[in-house]
Amino acid sequence: MSATHPVIAVTGSSGAGTTTVKRSFEHIFIREHVRPAIVEGDSFHRFDRAAMAAAVAAAEEEGRQSPSHFGPDANLFAELEELFRTYGETGGGMSRRYLHSEEEACVAGGESGTFTDWEPLPEGTDLLFYEGLHGGVKADGVDVARYVDLLIGVVPIVNLEWIQKIHRDMSARGYSVEAVTHTILRRMHDYVHYITPQFSRTHVNFQRVPVVDTSNPFIARDVPTLDESLVVIRFRDPKGVDFPYLLTMLHDSFMSRPNVIVVPGGKMEMAIQLCITPLLQQLMDRRGRARQMEGLY
Repeated sequence: MSATHPVIAVTGSSGAGTTTVKRSFEHIFIREHVRPAIVEGDSFHRFDRAAMAAAVAAAEEEGRQSPSHFGPDANLFAELEELFRTYGETGGGMSRRYLHSEEEACVAGGESGTFTDWEPLPEGTDLLFYEGLHGGVKADGVDVARYVDLLIGVVPIVNLEWIQKIHRDMSARGYSVEAVTHTILRRMHDYVHYITPQFSRTHVNFQRVPVVDTSNPFIARDVPTLDESLVVIRFRDPKGVDFPYLLTMLHDSFMSRPNVIVVPGGKMEMAIQLCITPLLQQLMDRRGRARQMEGLY
């Protein structure tokens, strides 16, 4: 952890809603005049799209556990830990981008499904902001979480997560239900061992819970909307959290435990900003004091 160069990480599996949280953070950064160095978790995958497909096919042909983007075999955990450590110490580090689409590839001058070259982060940033799968991962001697000053978890209940993945992969990628189901099963070991444990290390969790029937995600016709959901927000340390203010601002919300507030799903983005802004301000105040102390010596 670092007072002078803080690291914020939003962690959650694909389709969990981390993009919504990232968008909320972008609004907060603009409003609070914070300049972040932004890093996407996909940048630290080990394989590009073609190499990953080949690695999975080879493993299945040989009867081995195939790699998944949830686990260590398909990711550069040590490099991610090094980035967080280096940024905390110096405000710098090396990163790259994964080019998801033809549009991104055209802008970057590369090919879809590949990585850009490694390059230094921009200079003069106020903090590092990471959004991806492994902002709080611990595995095989690597401890990414220990370098994170504010760790945010985004996790829908698992049936909702599966519904989101099935619909996204079928509509955007043309996969069959059977193909998506196979992927879910193939990744389950890594999900249990490397994704789920992160949510016990987070400072704040946002969990979306649908209030419609999701008992069989493999036949669900629609993805439950935010208005058909509740958002359960858990603070690891409720000390200093102004729950009366949150209850006043977020109508129809309620406390379910001393450190948990439940809000209507439609107010999720507003809830994120109300909950996160004070925590970001605390990091920036601490950074300002640390820089003042450095200037005295």
